[in-house]
Amino acid sequence: MLDLTRLYPTIKENVLNALQEDVGTGDITADLIAADTQAKAQVITREFAVICGIAWVDEVFHQVDPSVELTWHVKDGDQVVPGGLLFAMSGSARSLLTAERTALNFLQTLSGTATTSHHYAQRVAATGVRLLDTRKTLPGLRVAQKYAVSCGGCHNHRIGLYDAFLIKENHIMACGGISPAIKTAQSLHPGKPVEVEVESMEQLQEALDANADIIMLDNFTPDQMREAVKLTAGRAKLEASGNITDETLLSFAETGVDFISIGALTKHCRAIDLSMRIIF
Repeated sequence: MLDLTRLYPTIKENVLNALQEDVGTGDITADLIAADTQAKAQVITREFAVICGIAWVDEVFHQVDPSVELTWHVKDGDQVVPGGLLFAMSGSARSLLTAERTALNFLQTLSGTATTSHHYAQRVAATGVRLLDTRKTLPGLRVAQKYAVSCGGCHNHRIGLYDAFLIKENHIMACGGISPAIKTAQSLHPGKPVEVEVESMEQLQEALDANADIIMLDNFTPDQMREAVKLTAGRAKLEASGNITDETLLSFAETGVDFISIGALTKHCRAIDLSMRIIF
């Protein structure tokens, strides 16, 4: 899991950008309320969810008005039922209303990602496979969504283009083949994980001969994956990828591959239905 304590600069930037987008030069509707009006509010969920995004919510209220007090009744990774109280707050009524939408946007989106990840993780809980996210994330929220994936019980693939190699079809063609691509990667950045995508058993053998660390089996059938597991015999980690759905997930997980990468963890998530109510 990503270390939340090291994410603060990213969280701060996420929130700063989101508030600039929403509040801009000022909340003219909140200005209808007298500046000295105080209020309390509660946020509940209207549906089952795995909660994620508390640090983002805290930062929203901190940037809008540090004097607002928040009391959380859940923590990241908690499962909540419809009607469950997530947090309460008190402070300037103007501040509560100005921060509301941005705070809930983060909480509902990241909880949606965590909830989707939880669903997939439960589907393969009886197997030894690790479900991985991808780079198919919302622009600007890469780290936030990957943190949410881990809160839901799945795992992170590489964070970006800088921390691990993933040599795909177009890279292979441009480099002149699987073996040259792997050898160049190993010489350019020793110690960085080298993963290569293959589309056939022949390419798998070439990747094994070139000592790839991880081999992505692209659009292999479950039978082909079982054959690949047997051929690999532990010489590299194997990752299944490509057109794996909720319905077919378990059949791939039972083939013996080490990982399954699923873009749907981040790109198909649906925001959780949350509600905030002001109490004067």
